[in-house]
Amino acid sequence: MSIEAGSRIVVTGATGNVGTSVVRLLSEDPQVGSVRGLARRLPAWSPPKTEWAAVDVASEQADLVKEFLGADAVIHLAWAFQPTHDPARTWRTNVLGSIRVFDAAASAGVPTLVHASSVGAYSPGPKDHAVDESWPTHGWPDAAYCREKAYLERALDTFERDHPGVRVVRMRPAFLFKRESASEQRRIFAGKFLPGPLARPELLPFLPDIPGLRVQALHTDDAARAYQRAVGSDVRGAFNLAADPPVDAALLAELLGSRPVRLPRTAARSAIAAAWGLHLLPASPHLFDAVLRLPLMDCTRARMELDWHPTRTAPEVIEEFLHGLQQGAGAHTEPMRGRKVG
Repeated sequence: MSIEAGSRIVVTGATGNVGTSVVRLLSEDPQVGSVRGLARRLPAWSPPKTEWAAVDVASEQADLVKEFLGADAVIHLAWAFQPTHDPARTWRTNVLGSIRVFDAAASAGVPTLVHASSVGAYSPGPKDHAVDESWPTHGWPDAAYCREKAYLERALDTFERDHPGVRVVRMRPAFLFKRESASEQRRIFAGKFLPGPLARPELLPFLPDIPGLRVQALHTDDAARAYQRAVGSDVRGAFNLAADPPVDAALLAELLGSRPVRLPRTAARSAIAAAWGLHLLPASPHLFDAVLRLPLMDCTRARMELDWHPTRTAPEVIEEFLHGLQQGAGAHTEPMRGRKVG
């Protein structure tokens, strides 16, 4: 499976966790003619065959049609996780900005649109077996992230009906990690002042074991390969992306040399809610509620139709991320800048 020679690919949100991996893979692909990376802030990073443009998809002044003209595919990754205390602001970027991208892609005559959906778009589901892409995508309505991802699934349903000539692919990955994303994700979910060295095993003799805390993880580079393959194929629709095995307290405790200790869900949520209410923790208790309800995903379709499989197991992904957390790892873009705290 290869991308047509000389293809021009536009990537929104090109300087974030997923964007940096997608841009790097595409820039190394001999079949890709050029990559145009769109981001709010231009990076110092200059991969081969890549040009940059400072574009905010949330801005009504951004001429997205102009940015997309002549593109063979648009990969839409732009997303704002914060501020979690201002859901109207993330809605403007994530939902209204995404709809602006969809409409501009159609107006520019782009034949392929690949959208970054998420496991977070799924309705609550089982933790003891995996579900395929037919599982309902109504999200967890109390969490802005899930609400926005689910809304965009409905927006794409309408888009596909109105623009049957555009091939639409929806990627629904699990939680994505790599060493270089450690500092960014610490700032997004735990706060910029949380010391990375706290991830050292000797400082975590006990690990909270919360009922329902069983999720899936995936290396960002593995997710990026799925995006690359989707662009270069004729597939349509949704694809689950995750690595085995599922991550729970027992697995994390084994990685960290800690002992899992059962903690009631209400106690954990109360602590998170208090910290979030005091603006000490960026991640909201509503997102915590959603995580405990996310289904496990079956990735058979990606394996069969994209010839895709993860190159790293979930424990390997988590271990790499923890090392990056300890070291303040990052990359040469503004969202991914490294910083070691503590």
